Amino acid sequence: MNQKNTTQITEFSLHGFSSQTEVQRVLFLLFLSMYLLNLFGNITIILLIRCDMQLLETPMYFFLSYLAVADMGLATTIIPNALENLLSRKKTISYCGCLTQIFFYIYFGNADSYLLASMAYDRYAAICWPMYYSSMMSRKRCLQLATVSWTIPMIHSSLYTILMARVEFCDPGEIHHFICDIYPVLEVSCSDTSVIDFVLMTEGMVEILGPFVLIIVSYAFIFYSIVKIPSAIGKRKAFSTCGSHISVVVLFYGGVSWVYFKPNAKNPGLQDTVATVMYTMMIPMLNPFIYTLRNSEMKSAMRRVIRRHFY
Repeated sequence: MNQKNTTQITEFSLHGFSSQTEVQRVLFLLFLSMYLLNLFGNITIILLIRCDMQLLETPMYFFLSYLAVADMGLATTIIPNALENLLSRKKTISYCGCLTQIFFYIYFGNADSYLLASMAYDRYAAICWPMYYSSMMSRKRCLQLATVSWTIPMIHSSLYTILMARVEFCDPGEIHHFICDIYPVLEVSCSDTSVIDFVLMTEGMVEILGPFVLIIVSYAFIFYSIVKIPSAIGKRKAFSTCGSHISVVVLFYGGVSWVYFKPNAKNPGLQDTVATVMYTMMIPMLNPFIYTLRNSEMKSAMRRVIRRHFY
């Protein structure tokens, strides 16, 4: 057990970015721009889907509206505190604020994962079982999948927040990261963390890999069905319906894999900081633009909404 001072601390110091003023100013402008683009893009997606009944009644876009909410929640959990610390000499976060950030960081991150899995199942039903698509993806089924996508991450994040609240931390509580993530925070622990380490290696792995495995299995069946399509036009059309979703999945799980599944995940460095910025800031910002710029249905809906409300 660590023999450092175990006095109960009230705040943590975050040391994830360079201490040079010029670098901090550049990062502040960069993160602020990313956050504003995130809000603009995702709010546009939500309003567009809610204003266009043709999109709202389509399961893929029903889930996309919830994905936009999760992306905004993830960015809002991380970026405002990072912006505040970039402008402040004392780069801290309170003990309660740290636990709150852990809760919502895990919650929205896992909600993203489950929503992407629900969208993969939707593509599987549309391409592999087109005759039964309306029954497989009924309104009731979509609501059930959405409920699961929000409920399981809630239980998961509550479990880790409770476990982290039982951990004692060493004074002065210096975290070598710019956010309160579980591994960096555990590095300043002065108590036994065997229980939470075991839960991370078991339940945590299942929680992260479960939706990813469902996505892989869904796309294995999808690609098998597409290969059997005789015409090149049919294959191209089938692939086009999955293109945006595949792009988002690759970006999302690429960032998650780098942050949590590399050998030294418990000891974050500069590359981990960059990967976390990609995962928590850049990818949620890019998602709405991937779905609008690469998707003809979204662009058509945008034209319909603009004509209806402005002309």
